[in-house]
Amino acid sequence: MSRPYLLCIGHRGAMGHAPENTLISVRKALELGARCLEVDVYYVDGELVVYHDDRLERTTNGVGYVEQQTFAYLRSLDAGGGQKIPTLAEVCQAVGPRAGLNIELKGEGTAAPVAELLSGLIASGWQKERFLVSSFNHIELSEMKRLHADIRIGALIRCVPVSGASFAEELGAFSVHPCVEFVNQWFVDDAHQRGLKVFVYAVDHVEDIARMQSLGVDGVFTGYPERVLEHYAQGDGADVWERR
Repeated sequence: MSRPYLLCIGHRGAMGHAPENTLISVRKALELGARCLEVDVYYVDGELVVYHDDRLERTTNGVGYVEQQTFAYLRSLDAGGGQKIPTLAEVCQAVGPRAGLNIELKGEGTAAPVAELLSGLIASGWQKERFLVSSFNHIELSEMKRLHADIRIGALIRCVPVSGASFAEELGAFSVHPCVEFVNQWFVDDAHQRGLKVFVYAVDHVEDIARMQSLGVDGVFTGYPERVLEHYAQGDGADVWERR
């Protein structure tokens, strides 16, 4: 009997197993078999650095706001287990053609340098369908769409708007990314009727993974890829973000 489909997206790599947003976390997600993975990116001191929080204290031995630091200082920090804060280029090199990559834009002014990097990768032979750029900052998403219309964008939200997924449709988004705490059947159905994929984030518990599949969402961001891959089928086509 065939297994039901639910796309597994490694959250910050495989953050349930390794320090989040580090190269070892990215490699762990690939080792576990994740078809896609997600990382967070700031533009700091002329470099695209892979990091989630606006401050350094939670996951490194550094202090202060990420965007106020020099690149040299950020690279001097321990991001967990002796890992360094990687650049987006280093993550792309580690992922290569093996998986899709969701790049979440953090902070202002991130869209332009990410668009430039992706343009260079695509020009060198990377498939544009491998990439999905997301953000809570929908102004940055609009800028990404203006700079690189061929790159898919995903609109992140923390709660369910009363107007459903209309905002994501207006942005020209490929997908909408709600939080596991708030997503419901009405919102999933509304997004699908608008032609949007629904990828839900922070889905780590087995019960929540099953609940998301029952709602008909297209994929989940999880720190434990094996919990999804054990029970749910992945797409087998060239386009990693599609079911076929």
